[in-house]
Amino acid sequence: MSDAKPADDPVIVIRPATLADAGTIAEIYNREVTETTATFDLVPRSLAAQKEWLAARSGAFAAIVGIDPATRQVVSFASLSPYKERAAYRTTVEDSIYVHRDYAGRGIGKLMLERLIDVARQSGFHSVVARIEASSAASRALHAACGFELVGVEREVGRKFNRWLDVAIMQRLF
Repeated sequence: MSDAKPADDPVIVIRPATLADAGTIAEIYNREVTETTATFDLVPRSLAAQKEWLAARSGAFAAIVGIDPATRQVVSFASLSPYKERAAYRTTVEDSIYVHRDYAGRGIGKLMLERLIDVARQSGFHSVVARIEASSAASRALHAACGFELVGVEREVGRKFNRWLDVAIMQRLF
């Protein structure tokens, strides 16, 4: 566990996620499902489904959470997932990062991504890929600030809120 201090916030504690965090993680995630294109999920996650998702996260693919020590509440979560199922892709992972809207713009996303990069490196991965809805300037800037480069754009591969969505592919190599 390590502490880091965003510019305008008390220290945020980053730790492995537990099943007890499922409710808050689902709350953060489901807001993105229903209100944004940050995820291409169309249906909010039930508590049972969120617990199942967390139970499947272990080892190099574990989820982490960011905790506000003043409130002891989960304010962000992130994870590494297998990039593709075929064996030749096993040295590449995909990252996911979500920050509660009330905590946006405080540097928490960067702290979470930096931790994921450390986990990926320590786990022996060679590549981390981010699949970002292409109009998300903030997510693209976050990844660029952490050493990711734009390697391509998939055109109109998703549809949400009655519009076609492009996906920017960003990648960091070790």
